[in-house]
Amino acid sequence: SGPEFQKHLLRVADYLWVSEDGMKMQGYNGSQGWDASFTMQALAEAELVHEFAPMCRKAYSYLERTQILSTPSSQKSPAYAYESAAMRKKYYRHVSEGGWPFSTAAHGWPISDCTAEGLKAVLLLRNRPEIDGACRPIADERLHRALNVLLTLQNVDGGWATYENNRGYFWYEWLNPSEVFGDIMIDYSYVECSMASLSAVYAFHQAYPEHRAEEVRASISAGRRFIKSIQRPDGSWYGSWGCCFTYGTWFGVEGLVLSGEPLDSDSLLRACAFLLKNQNANGGWGEDFTSCYDKAYAVNGMARYGNGGSGVVNTAWALLALMAAGCRQQEAVARGIRYLMDEQRANGDWKQEGIAGVFNRACGISYTQYRNIFPIWALARYSRHYKPSMSAS
Repeated sequence: SGPEFQKHLLRVADYLWVSEDGMKMQGYNGSQGWDASFTMQALAEAELVHEFAPMCRKAYSYLERTQILSTPSSQKSPAYAYESAAMRKKYYRHVSEGGWPFSTAAHGWPISDCTAEGLKAVLLLRNRPEIDGACRPIADERLHRALNVLLTLQNVDGGWATYENNRGYFWYEWLNPSEVFGDIMIDYSYVECSMASLSAVYAFHQAYPEHRAEEVRASISAGRRFIKSIQRPDGSWYGSWGCCFTYGTWFGVEGLVLSGEPLDSDSLLRACAFLLKNQNANGGWGEDFTSCYDKAYAVNGMARYGNGGSGVVNTAWALLALMAAGCRQQEAVARGIRYLMDEQRANGDWKQEGIAGVFNRACGISYTQYRNIFPIWALARYSRHYKPSMSAS
């Protein structure tokens, strides 16, 4: 009943609450930073920042406030004392300053892909007239620190894990005490974290070509080799943080393209073939949670919570991958776009379907913003980039 306990009680509602369909629980206090970063990237590619300038300014300001241990207020907090090299060595902590969290500043854990997506969003927005001069600026040094977080999180295999470097062996999983989570005893390199980090390092290099240039180029090359090394024989990538092969394959394709892989390479052609093989008759794609724990493409797609086995989020991921790879099957892409357009509601929303996200193979996450972020992104890429490029060629 002391004051410390009372402060903990104030946070219970962040993690546990009753919703319209029953009790809900989340392992974080939300996904605000993650969702904001993706939304800004989608709007930037759609060339809609000017149309939604007030919202974009709010999102940019949110990313400015939540960069870990980077604001004057956070550097006055007790946590900042633990960022010194001596304290990090004592407590076996990775560098935190400059990273971005999954949710809020109070979350405070730097994660490779959250740092990467936050950095990409900031780089896309910060020099735009809607942002520059209207929001508190993010100094170059803060972005340099974000790069440092990413470079230090890269594993010796060339990939990126989530919270820390790989420092163990797979046999540790024999000691896994959890009844829910799989593959949690050490942090592994993942295609999603690797593509996000690689693409952020690439974006940083475009903005600051002279800063740690040799390390940056080596990092991109190693990341590209890692992504190619974990591609499955059928052309797909297994998604560890989303459902599942459409998600992983989108990340794999984007990572290879940004790191210089030719569009006619075997890796990209096989990825496109995998996605085209799994396109449904209605033009969409769909997977449910079974893809994650079976590690095989869901036999019935999203039959239970989607439409004709398809879902808007999976369809958007597949389309983003196909368009990034310059897929020559234009009719297949157009059918997928038509599916997204047909599924959009009169008010502009898309309906909430099945589970889109996953943690550690067996913990489903709803990600209610995904149903709008990724269809918007796919439609934007089609209208702004893919269709004009195909017409020109």
